[in-house]
Amino acid sequence: MVKSTKRVFNFIMNKINTEHKKRLFSNFFSLTVLQIVNYALPLLTLPYLVRVLDVETYGLVMFAQSFILFFNILVDFGFNLSATKEVSIHRDDKNKLIEIYSSVMVIKFLLILSSFIILSIIIFSFERFSLNKGVYFLSFLWVIGQALFPVWYFQGIEKMKYITIVNIIAKFLFTGCIFLFVKENADYLLIPLFNGLGILIAALVALWIVHVSLKQKVTWQPLSKLWIYFKESSTFFLSRASLTMYTSANAFVLGIFSNNTIVGYYSIADQLYKALQAFYTPLSQVLYPYIAKERNIVLFKKIFNMAVFLNCMGIAILYFITVDVFALLFTQKIGIESINVFNIFLIASLIVVPSILLGYPFLGALGFAKEANLSVIYASIIHILGLVILILFNKISLYSVAYMVLVTELFVFMYRISKIRGRRLWRKQL
Repeated sequence: MVKSTKRVFNFIMNKINTEHKKRLFSNFFSLTVLQIVNYALPLLTLPYLVRVLDVETYGLVMFAQSFILFFNILVDFGFNLSATKEVSIHRDDKNKLIEIYSSVMVIKFLLILSSFIILSIIIFSFERFSLNKGVYFLSFLWVIGQALFPVWYFQGIEKMKYITIVNIIAKFLFTGCIFLFVKENADYLLIPLFNGLGILIAALVALWIVHVSLKQKVTWQPLSKLWIYFKESSTFFLSRASLTMYTSANAFVLGIFSNNTIVGYYSIADQLYKALQAFYTPLSQVLYPYIAKERNIVLFKKIFNMAVFLNCMGIAILYFITVDVFALLFTQKIGIESINVFNIFLIASLIVVPSILLGYPFLGALGFAKEANLSVIYASIIHILGLVILILFNKISLYSVAYMVLVTELFVFMYRISKIRGRRLWRKQL
C-alpha cells in the first residue's frame, strides 16, 4: 500500500505546483493511513471473531450490520458528496461556510431521530428482528457516530490530518476491547457495542475540533434554507442508496431468504472484497474536492492509469494465492464456499477500481454528478430485478448473489465509460 502510494505521487510530482503538491500529498497520506486503519483492524478481528463465534452467530452480527447500513445511508443523505463539494468551493467564505455546516448538521440530527423511530417500529413489528433486538439497537450506535462525524467538512477544507488522528486512536482503543472482552459466543453483543462507541467517541472529538480549534460557528437556518440543501443532496442520496442495494444489501437478502450461516460465509468473502476497494478509496476522496476546484484532467488521467495498472497487478497476484491467504487467516471452520465467492469478487475488483475513479472524482467533480448518480441508480434497478428473479425461481445462493454483484458492477463501469466518451471529457485539456 505504501509503495503504491509513493509510486503514484512520484510519477506526478513534477506536474504539480508546490502548493498543490503539498496539499494533495498531505490529504492523500492522511486518508491512506485512515483507510488502512479502517480496514486493517477489522481484518485483524475477522479471523479472531470467526474462531470465537460460530459461523451462525457471526452471520447474525453481519446481518445486523447490513440492515443498519440502510439507516446509515438515509442519515448521510448524500452529504458526504454534496456537502464536501460545497465546502470545498466556499471554504474561503465564512458566512457561506456557516450556512452550509449549520444546515447539514441540523438535517442530519433530524434524520437520526427519524431513523431511530423507523428502526424501533420494524424491530417490534417483526419477530425476525425482535428476537435479537439488542444487536440491532447496539448496531445503531454506528449510525449515530457516522452521522455526527463531519468527514465531509474536513474533506472540503482539505485538512484530513485531524480526523485521521482521531479515528486511529478511537479504532485502536475499541478494537483492542474486542480482543480483550469478546471471549465466547455469548459475548457477540459486545461487537456492535465497541464498534459503535469507537465511531461515536471519535465523532464527538471531531466536533470539538471543528468548533474549538477551527472556530466553526453554527447558527439556526430558516426552513427554506434547510429545504434547499436537503433537495440538492437528494440526487446524491439516491445514488448512495442505489449503491448500497448492490453492494451491502446482499448479506441482508441472504439472511432473509436463507440463514445466518450462509450470511456468515458470504460476509467473510465480502469483507475481504471491500478491503481491496479500500486501497483506492483515499485516492478517490482526495481527488474529488481537488478536481472539483482545479479541474485538472491531465493530472487525473495520469493518476487513473497508474492506479488501474497497480490494481490489475495486485489482483493477478492475489488470485493465485487466495487459498493460502484463507488458510493463513482462518481456521478449518471456513469452507470452500467463501473462497469461491471471493474469487468472483476478485474479477469484480478489476472493474470496480476504474469505475470508482471515473465516478465522482471525475464525472461528479466536472459537473456531471447526474451521470455518475444515474449509473448506480440504473445499476441498482438491474440488481434488484436480478435478485427478484433469483428469489422467484428459488435460486438465491452465495454464488448467484456474487455473480449479480459482478454483472451490476460491469454495468456501472460501461455506463460511465459511455457518458465520458459521449461528452468527450477524456480528450479535454482543462
